[in-house]
Amino acid sequence: MTEDQRLARGTRTRQRIARRAVDIASVEGLTGLSLGRLATELELSKSGIQTLFRTKENLQLAAAEAAQAEFTAAVLLPAEEVADGAARLRALIEHWITYAETPLFAGGCFWSATLPDFDSRPGPVREVLLGQHSAWLAHLAGRVSRAVTAGEIRALDPDLTAFQLDAVLTAANTAMRLGDAGAAEKVRRTVTQLLGG
Repeated sequence: MTEDQRLARGTRTRQRIARRAVDIASVEGLTGLSLGRLATELELSKSGIQTLFRTKENLQLAAAEAAQAEFTAAVLLPAEEVADGAARLRALIEHWITYAETPLFAGGCFWSATLPDFDSRPGPVREVLLGQHSAWLAHLAGRVSRAVTAGEIRALDPDLTAFQLDAVLTAANTAMRLGDAGAAEKVRRTVTQLLGG
């Protein structure tokens, strides 16, 4: 096996481990991850996983990175294909509903499961999760702002509206996990009321 083949194999294995870690974390939080558990579930050696990640913290960071990449592909990028303004904002919300309802990750929204564990714990994992959440809020605020500028929705405070939308989506994720079959429709009704039409 050539060096390039070994590197490619290592990258694939790392991605596979990180993706499984995302599913576990979406159910149990990032503190529920362990190298031994992943080795058992994926039928890999614990030492091999340790070689790839070195520490549990590195595994947690890799899981957050993998979750962000999948979220971007499933929610953010498809919404960008819709005309800018209110239509794109609504498409973003619809893609988020699908992301949580389907769900993309075993436990629904990755950040709903992981942020509460790290909101008061300083360190690299908190900083990455906070950065991802802040970027999401900024993205929502930007979509609101563009829709307001286009005159398609009433004048709103973009940052406050992004905060409100995120709160509704987070609550919907919890409701979906608890079996509320009407959670998605409640989100749609709330968004319609919030955006004024």
